[in-house]
Amino acid sequence: MFVNPPDSQLEASLEELLSWLFARQRVIQPGLERVGALLKLLGHPERSFRSVLVGGSNGKGSTVQALSAILRSAGHRVGSYTSPHLVRFNERIQIAAEEIPDPNLLRLLREIKPLAEAVGATFFEIATAAALRYFELYKVEWAVLEVGLGGRFDATNAVEPELSIVTNIALEHTEILGDTLAKIGFEKAGIMRTGKKTFSAASGEGLVALENHATQIGAELKVLGRDFSVVQAGLRRQGTNIALKLPGGEHQLFSTLAGGHQAENMALAAVTASELGVGWEQIKRGLEAVRHPGRLERQGQFLFDGAHNPAAAWALREALEQLFSEDPLVLLLAFSGGKNVAEMAQAFSGLGEIVLTRYNSPRAYEPAELAEYFPGAHLVGEPARALEYARKLAGKSGTIVVTGSLYLVGEIKRLLAGLSPEERWQ
Repeated sequence: MFVNPPDSQLEASLEELLSWLFARQRVIQPGLERVGALLKLLGHPERSFRSVLVGGSNGKGSTVQALSAILRSAGHRVGSYTSPHLVRFNERIQIAAEEIPDPNLLRLLREIKPLAEAVGATFFEIATAAALRYFELYKVEWAVLEVGLGGRFDATNAVEPELSIVTNIALEHTEILGDTLAKIGFEKAGIMRTGKKTFSAASGEGLVALENHATQIGAELKVLGRDFSVVQAGLRRQGTNIALKLPGGEHQLFSTLAGGHQAENMALAAVTASELGVGWEQIKRGLEAVRHPGRLERQGQFLFDGAHNPAAAWALREALEQLFSEDPLVLLLAFSGGKNVAEMAQAFSGLGEIVLTRYNSPRAYEPAELAEYFPGAHLVGEPARALEYARKLAGKSGTIVVTGSLYLVGEIKRLLAGLSPEERWQ
């Protein structure tokens, strides 16, 4: 379908195109006009397969990977689209759990670049269009798409999903989405569709916003804790045992993703898959096979988790206390500007030594700006030096927890792989 160029041409051309794409990261312009125009120029690839949209504040990526794994276990050809990537851009776009190969990404970006420039598309709009075009060319049956920011005006919302998922609603990106859970919930509710179902683990004001929107547009909302529930979640380092209770009975499930917070994400993926006609044996097999790097991921001495807001930080603390209470911990932290660092600092307080650093972006806080929230923390601005300092503090027996930002997780992973830093905005 794509013809591979010579290796030397591939490396140079792909590097150039990714540089062009990454240069567009700094612009975030919510709205569907540009992505709609771009998809029209591409012949509307999003209409060639069935799709599910996954929005929410935390757990979106894990839910995407879980639902994708379940659909694959049922024999479907599945594309998944997530963000951000950790080490390579290719991670965002996958078919059958395989990242898009460099030659295919090169061809897509060559095709899309002049069209994207003609309509003024942003980084995320281009990435989304590339994923949808790739899924069309390689004839996926299902695409499971992670919403990037909010929902109502996110580029992924240009598709018409069979159904939608809203994992949960927490305060995030308040400068864009609004400063209350009700306002953020309204933005997340934008991925719901008239006459179609949405499954959610939202609660409180966020849930009220979803319920109001569902009533207004005639959508059906199914809620964790009301229409289905997790009655037991047994945690271990290898994963999570889940007892999922439905009106028709109870199902015992196991997911390879660890942490109590993953139980509700796996429940959402399971009930969604059941709604799509997947049998429970296939659902069980899918959850047992799911992988999602950077979420309580153990790699040697390191534990990577992309907790980037207070709700995720408290969930990480709970997991650390339950699963890693015997380990001496060193927390290697960096945060993006605008985050509620004060509450995240409370969540991380007392867990172990703290090393404050930054990732390679003007969006990142400088360690000195964070010092007031972390008394006694070690401030090491350069990530490579911070990594070595954390290693010295941990010694041979300690666990280094890299968290506070998925961008930091990606940067440390790149350092461990011997790769140079990559400036990150989206």
